[in-house]
Amino acid sequence: MNTDTSSLPLAGQVALVTGANTGIGRVMARELARQGARVFLACRSAERTAEVLAEIDALPGARSATWLPLELGDFASVGDCAQRFLDLGLPLHLLVNNAGLAGARGLTRSGFEMAFGVNHMGHFLLTQRLLPALRASGAARIVTLASRAHRRVNGIPFEQLRQPTRTATGVAEYSVSKLANLLFSAELGQRLTGTGISTYAVHPGVVASDIWRTLPAPLRPLFHWLRRMITVEEGARTPLLCATAPALAGQSGLYWSDGAPAQPSPAGRDAELARALWQHSEDWTR
Repeated sequence: MNTDTSSLPLAGQVALVTGANTGIGRVMARELARQGARVFLACRSAERTAEVLAEIDALPGARSATWLPLELGDFASVGDCAQRFLDLGLPLHLLVNNAGLAGARGLTRSGFEMAFGVNHMGHFLLTQRLLPALRASGAARIVTLASRAHRRVNGIPFEQLRQPTRTATGVAEYSVSKLANLLFSAELGQRLTGTGISTYAVHPGVVASDIWRTLPAPLRPLFHWLRRMITVEEGARTPLLCATAPALAGQSGLYWSDGAPAQPSPAGRDAELARALWQHSEDWTR
């Protein structure tokens, strides 16, 4: 490992990536480290993360990365993860809310529909808890992985979010969670106006990643074939652009797809729905 990082574009910056031991998160953690950032990998499994840590440590010019235990479906774990980072006294320049799942059914440990609880609620709470470190950086970015799947739903059924998954595949619930990701990013951008912190909601493309690992086994081959999925490296391009491109600094609250701002669905542009989601999320995490 080369300890001279002064000439790298992200030298001196600190990044935290959720779900960084697989898929897009792994690619992003590796690339951010390659560019000189000190990277924290917030993931469930120490064993699965160890391989990525070793991969990063072997990169020319990269700093050693650090694992932070995180289970997004468990508020206690989310709070502990954030506190472990805050206790280091570091500024946080980049938060990548990447981790997620699709097709899982049931309730999270904190009592939310599985996809909504992991994909939205866990990241909502983590972002809230990390705001002091983000503010301390002077200029920060929060990149949240959304999806064009948000177009499949016309709203958020708040009365169902604390009940087990209703559909057989969980795809409808996944779509709701992705709408929530988009609305959260937009509302967060509004609330952080003037702070130097910018937010980006990103559709990475339909990516062949572990996010689909919980789909019923008979559906997985058909789903991949029908969707003609792209690789995780291809899927990481737009999130990395939002995370690192100097020209995008300050372009806050937008929805991104294929390397450019995109128009969300009508529900994804509903400011009243975004405020209602924020209020519910805030109440549920108190």
